[in-house]
Amino acid sequence: MFKKILIANRGAIAVRIIRTLKRLNIASVAIYTTYDENSLHVELADEAVWVGEGSLQTSYLNAELILEKAQDLGVDAIHPGYGFFSENADFARACFHRGIVFIGPTPEQIEQFGQKHQARQLAEQAEVPVVPGSLLLHSLDEAVQAAELLKYPVMLKATAGGGGIGMQVCHDVRSLTLAFETVQRTALSHFHQGGVFVEKYLPEARHIEVQIFGWADGTVVTLGERDCSLQRRNQKVVEESPAPGLSPQVRQNMADAARRLAKSVGYRNAGTVEFLYDVSSSQFYLLEVNTRLQVEHGITEEIYGIDLVEWMIREAWGDTQNFLVGNPKGHSFEVRLYAEDPGNQFRPGTGTIDAVEFPHEVRIETWIQPGVEISPYYDPMLAKIIVHGNSRDDAIDQMRRALKRTRIYGVVTNRSYLLRLFEQSLSSQKLSTRYLLHFDPPEHVIEVLDGGFQTTVQNWPGRIGYWQVGVPPSGPMDDVSFRLGNKLLGNDEGTAGLELTL
Repeated sequence: MFKKILIANRGAIAVRIIRTLKRLNIASVAIYTTYDENSLHVELADEAVWVGEGSLQTSYLNAELILEKAQDLGVDAIHPGYGFFSENADFARACFHRGIVFIGPTPEQIEQFGQKHQARQLAEQAEVPVVPGSLLLHSLDEAVQAAELLKYPVMLKATAGGGGIGMQVCHDVRSLTLAFETVQRTALSHFHQGGVFVEKYLPEARHIEVQIFGWADGTVVTLGERDCSLQRRNQKVVEESPAPGLSPQVRQNMADAARRLAKSVGYRNAGTVEFLYDVSSSQFYLLEVNTRLQVEHGITEEIYGIDLVEWMIREAWGDTQNFLVGNPKGHSFEVRLYAEDPGNQFRPGTGTIDAVEFPHEVRIETWIQPGVEISPYYDPMLAKIIVHGNSRDDAIDQMRRALKRTRIYGVVTNRSYLLRLFEQSLSSQKLSTRYLLHFDPPEHVIEVLDGGFQTTVQNWPGRIGYWQVGVPPSGPMDDVSFRLGNKLLGNDEGTAGLELTL
């Protein structure tokens, strides 16, 4: 087995991988920047190496630097996590050339599925249904002609896109014209490849994905499916497994299609086949194949009682033992807790974490602790909260309780937004990728735009009873007006509030 593995990532996924490495008695190496020096992944790793101040391109995306550090430290393998180099065939090849194992599929498989138009061709050959669409487009005129054949609305997509980036719904020729160059530029900027194509847009579809895992001997298994329909701007917000409301036949057909597609290329290691499920016709179509571990892999682990990170490591080592897969048990949900302001168009938040409180009875994947700096350089995800219940309703209740007990101080988060979502009905009949478009719960918060001369948070009677240790009483300067204001609002007279000194 490997002696030392470097994690070419940061944040929650780095912490998650370290946990498995510790259990397997494999030494872990973390990489970090100045902004991440207080991150949990740096503290938990056996070794940690600095890779730069903060800019992604010069640190976490600096392949040459990371490979040099790996060689200097005598690393056997690199786990890329998700994002960053996880679907980068050139990086996987560079690892191989330096005698380092890349924990994931082969570079050829990453390339085969990395271009969406190629993945569509492979799917058609494997008799996996695909959304009606075009070949690669070389001009706006070709795009307009393709869209007219498909009938509007259509989705304009970057072939090298991922994570909701490089996608635009077009309802007519005008919106297609406006989007064409924008999507091309976005694709070039993020993926260094400007190829685009169009496909028919399914407005009332669900996003359902199948977890796959393959071994070098050609064996491929499927590990249930996850419903990722609750999205905002094509970014997943809530995931659950198993997907609710599917007939046994559709569920089986999806699994068979995913397995067939993976076996057609001899797929190795972890991957996910994503489908769009048309609720009106009960038909499903290939969306894309992710040749990496997904952010939401934890809910699959919960219902199957497995460790996908361990599977990835053992397969990369050359372990030919196919792990036994039992039947799934119960229901699992995951929510993504972000440093963002739902009351201000989900603007990303920055700042320093002052305090963190998570419930102990649920699974928490996080990298934050007091003193951590939330910078504008990186993804604003702070944590994933994962629950596992006996039924879907039980899991919903668990998530509701977990969100109520979660507290993060120092930065604004989407916790209350997620809580409101779980406090209303999450009927499986209503699920679609458009579900959150009309979900806009009121935010019961006060935003301080300008603190003025002095603005403090006070309550009544405040802090009293500590004179003996030299701490004077505290509380509002005008406790009569403070208590009267609370009474007028129907609050308890001791409720905390803002006291502004003019």
